[in-house]
Amino acid sequence: MENKEIIKKALLFSGLEDRHLLEVAEIAVRRPFAKGETLFTEGEKAEGFYLLASGGIKLCKISPDGREKVLHLVHPVETFAEAAFFGDGSYPAEARGVEKGEVLFFPRGAFMGLLERNPRFSLNLIASLSVLLRRFARQIEELSFADAPSRLASYLLDLAARKSTSFQGKTYLELDMKKGELASRLGTVSETLSRTFRKLKDDGVIEVDGNKVVILNAEMLKRVAGR
Repeated sequence: MENKEIIKKALLFSGLEDRHLLEVAEIAVRRPFAKGETLFTEGEKAEGFYLLASGGIKLCKISPDGREKVLHLVHPVETFAEAAFFGDGSYPAEARGVEKGEVLFFPRGAFMGLLERNPRFSLNLIASLSVLLRRFARQIEELSFADAPSRLASYLLDLAARKSTSFQGKTYLELDMKKGELASRLGTVSETLSRTFRKLKDDGVIEVDGNKVVILNAEMLKRVAGR
């Protein structure tokens, strides 16, 4: 797929005219990455930001003792690391491939030139950062106030909204990260996550088979999530 066709699907570039999309496509650099490859590390000087074209990327923090906290799993046509345009100009987290794919890289200097020439880019950047802020605000709220079942239920509902299939009143989906990574993302440990999956299964809310989950009772799952 051409750069322009990928770019036009991203929130950051929504509503742009074709000529402006072409300007963005001209400064984009395609970069393949492998599973487990690090695109950038926390504290590294931010030379630009990215759009995920294919594959999967996780944004994470690494503690001094080597433990990993997953902040967000990036999905295709999502941009990431835009926040590096502000503040101290360094990446606030690490980005690592969870499955091989490709990103479009937008160099800081070239993109800043587009911002100066076209105010629409600035408005879209604000909108994109607002979505990012709301996402992390909700994550902080869940980690601060919600219990493990509520956090897991919210994650499953969000995942189902993004990619799932339905048949005879049931919703079928596949976890988009390993359970160890999911436990980290939800601010818990693997043992607690396993118990929570088991409790939801025993209550007739879901069925679980490895990374495959079937939502049997969406209304009950929403109640567990507090929605």
